[in-house]
Order: sequence, then structure tokens, then C-alpha cells
Amino acid sequence: MTPQQMQALISQSFTLQPLSRAEKVTLAEQLAAGLPDASEISVLRSQLFRKAEAAINAQNMNEILRWLEDMMRLLERFDDEKSNGTVEAWFSPKADCPGRIRSFLAQAKSTVDICVFTITDDRLTAAVLEAHARGVKIRIITDNDKAADLGSDADRFLEAGVQLRVDRTPYHMHHKFAVADRSLLLNGSYNWTRGAAESNEENFVITDDKKLISAFSSTFEELWEEIKGG
Repeated sequence: MTPQQMQALISQSFTLQPLSRAEKVTLAEQLAAGLPDASEISVLRSQLFRKAEAAINAQNMNEILRWLEDMMRLLERFDDEKSNGTVEAWFSPKADCPGRIRSFLAQAKSTVDICVFTITDDRLTAAVLEAHARGVKIRIITDNDKAADLGSDADRFLEAGVQLRVDRTPYHMHHKFAVADRSLLLNGSYNWTRGAAESNEENFVITDDKKLISAFSSTFEELWEEIKGG
């Protein structure tokens, strides 16, 4: 949400006071559409107080305070909605990281974009192939140095008809992330290997944060185009 959008939202709400139920719903929808993060919500609160302070007088005190209370409640409700989102942290080898990745893949309904340095854990390969078999569109980007390694499942994906592209630059495609249905992101140090699951100190997070999902999805699309035909 830009500063201009914040100011417009405040001005609109101030003009509408006292706010009807329908107007509160409309403002909440506009707030949600702007995807404000915690810092932007904090700025909004400060601006609301400054607006109230500048406008309040003995004659309109009750109306201004009612408006301020209404707007604060809207922001509190949006804070509550954001706090109920998905935010998970997983650490190997203590946690069942392969199990969580398998459930991540099993949740997918339409698409999964996987951008991982190497995939050798057959349990995860099976989960990818199961998703592919039930009609989920899978795209995989991996690194050429690891695609040819013993145990790499790149050929299995290609044989099954999964779209896979290999980075063949002199450098490593070292990402380890996946996006399911453009609504859930998995990202961290964790390669999809037995070593990562059973021996290495690794991590990944899973989140439904829309801004992060957008950033990772855009990066995937850029890489997918860059290595077309790889």
C-alpha cells in the first residue's frame, strides 16, 4: 500500500463518518486489497491519530473519537486475519522435514513450481510424481552439475512427463524453494536429499505471505525463461 493510497483511505473514511456497516465492510476490503504489512499498518495508525488531532474540537469531539475507534477496530481485525496465516519453521535432522514437504505437495490443487539444486530423496520424488499423476501442473528447475549425479531423479521426472529444465551455466542454480498454487511458499537451505533429511543441519520455512510468494514466483518465471530448452 503506497503512502498515497493510505492518505486516500483515511480521507475517504473521514468523509464518510459516522461509518455505516456497509462502509466499514468496503473499507476493510480496500485495506485487504492493499496488502499492508505490519510497518504499513503502524504508519496508518499514526496517520489516523494525526488526522484526529488536527480535526478535533469541542463541537465534534464525539464524532471524531467514534471515527477513530471505528478505524482502529478495522486495523485490529486485519491484524488478526494476518496473524492466522501460515508461518512454519522446520529444522532437520530432528523434524520430519520430508514428511512436511510431502504434505506440502499433497495439498497442491493446480500447480507446483519447484526450484531446487538437487532432488535425490525418492520419498519426495514419489510425492512429486503423485501430484503430477493427479493432474497438478509441475515445473522443475534444477542444476546441471547435480542433475547428472548418481541418485538424481531428473530422468524419472522427464520420463513421467514432468516439465523440467536444467541450468547449464558455469555457475550453480543453488535455490531451494517451491511454490504451490501460487498461494504457499516453501524456502530454505534444505536440498531434497536423504543427507538433508537425516544428517545435515538444514532448515526451511513455509508461508502464505503474498508478497514473498509473488517475489519467488517472479524469480521462478525469470529462470524458467532464461533456461528455456535446457
